[in-house]
Amino acid sequence: MSYNNILSDHQNGITTITINRPKKLNALNKVTIQELHDAFDAADNDENTKVIIITGSGEKAFVAGADISEFADFNVEQGGQLAAEGQELLFDFVANLSTPVIAAVNGFALGGGLELAMAAHFRVASTNAKMGLPEVSLGVIPGYGGTQRLPQLVGKGRAMEMVMTAGMIDAETALNYGLVNHVIEIEELLPLAEKIASKIMRNSSVAISEAIHAINANYEAGVNGFNVEIEAFGNCFGTEDFVEGTTAFLEKRKADFPGK
Repeated sequence: MSYNNILSDHQNGITTITINRPKKLNALNKVTIQELHDAFDAADNDENTKVIIITGSGEKAFVAGADISEFADFNVEQGGQLAAEGQELLFDFVANLSTPVIAAVNGFALGGGLELAMAAHFRVASTNAKMGLPEVSLGVIPGYGGTQRLPQLVGKGRAMEMVMTAGMIDAETALNYGLVNHVIEIEELLPLAEKIASKIMRNSSVAISEAIHAINANYEAGVNGFNVEIEAFGNCFGTEDFVEGTTAFLEKRKADFPGK
């Protein structure tokens, strides 16, 4: 599949999706959001893809935000539709993928860029990363899940401050807040993400998919996450991966999981 604004590369079980609009600091527009959806969907349905890494081209920006020119003249109805469609097409879609998604945050991750990083299952960042939700400085609020995922990750008080001040935090602060898992020099960012991916790939893809579903359930209104966990746990017992994993353990050998 060919794309205009992104690159998708598959090697050794990892699909790396790179937002490739360096002149626009990799800002998200409608075309890019659609292409990202298509690339994530293709990778998730590829039995050879065990982990997905999302990053931005160059060293300046992961995603510097949304393309404001596309919605500066929108009315109330159009604004609501923009948020609803974007969440369904990309941000919620990524958060609920069965394939693990690691965001490798290089440089600026602002507005929709931070929201995309937060939709990933976890994040690693370069030392030059800057993160923030500046939307209130434009007279609007985060509309791609930012008001929901940021407090889940850093707590209500810190999220309130970040949103209200429209300020940026650096990589070390993001690490202290729990917004990112690791911080490393930019030249080591993708190698670190790939190293973590390799550790993930040693394990059962089927079980990981069930784990993602169960963990996400804890953040869904009206859903009992414990009940989801019980069901997901039971589902694992009916899989080839469970048979292989337990047999390998009892035979004191490394498991060779069938895959997706």
